[in-house]
Amino acid sequence: MAQLTSDEVQRYKRHLVLRDVGAPGQQKLKAARVLVIGAGGLGSPVVTYLAAAGVGTIGIIDDDTVSIDNLQRQIAHRTEDAGRLKVDSARDAILRINPHVTVETYAERIDASNALAIISRYDIVADGSDNFATRYLVSDACYFAKRPLAYAALGSFDGYVSLFKPHENDAQGNPYPSLRCVFPEAPPAGLVANCEEVGVLGPVAGVVGTLQATEVVKELLGLGESLAGRLLIYDALATRFEVVTIAWDPDNPLTGRDPTITDLASGQVAANPACAAE
Repeated sequence: MAQLTSDEVQRYKRHLVLRDVGAPGQQKLKAARVLVIGAGGLGSPVVTYLAAAGVGTIGIIDDDTVSIDNLQRQIAHRTEDAGRLKVDSARDAILRINPHVTVETYAERIDASNALAIISRYDIVADGSDNFATRYLVSDACYFAKRPLAYAALGSFDGYVSLFKPHENDAQGNPYPSLRCVFPEAPPAGLVANCEEVGVLGPVAGVVGTLQATEVVKELLGLGESLAGRLLIYDALATRFEVVTIAWDPDNPLTGRDPTITDLASGQVAANPACAAE
């Protein structure tokens, strides 16, 4: 296990005094590798808090550039970053917070040709993508690569967070649910408005992304009760959190008893946008 430097001991001392973290937990974080899909509304708070927490290696994949209208919610980027690749801007933000972090950037779109190779390099994935095609692709790839997935999605005034690890079994011996157990199919194109059309309240992205980052850290450290098998729903207008139980669907096409999705190509869905992170 990687030892902490004197600077790291000073930096992380509020973690080191936590009974359930301490030096062994901080060393686990230093050794951890986390991939963040998207450097937008969700990815911004995720990479910010993972860097501050001392996650040793953070990978970021995003092929987009920063625009001024991103800045209302994408807090990893600054006004002067407009026009830059988001992965470059997010990398600089991470290193401003914590120079001890290694940042690996992928200025490309994740797809069926590269998803397994990239995801397999990391211990856990945080998905902050903005469309249903990418969400299903990442979920399927994490299943095939046997990597846990910290999932989050945004609405205009609400958000959803869960942890998917269907390659593992629950206490009853059944697989944990996957995204396809909760949402078997993507909604038809046009049914869900995207955020460019209906907008999103900026701080909602911060709340949901911070919850997502917390689930990543909990999973890396084995802390508490994860959201595996549960879906957290945040309603900003009502200032209300609700957690609903979700279960493995034996008929789902990915991890059911008779799966029809056997590789990433067979699971692809149409790339209709969602009201989400970007």
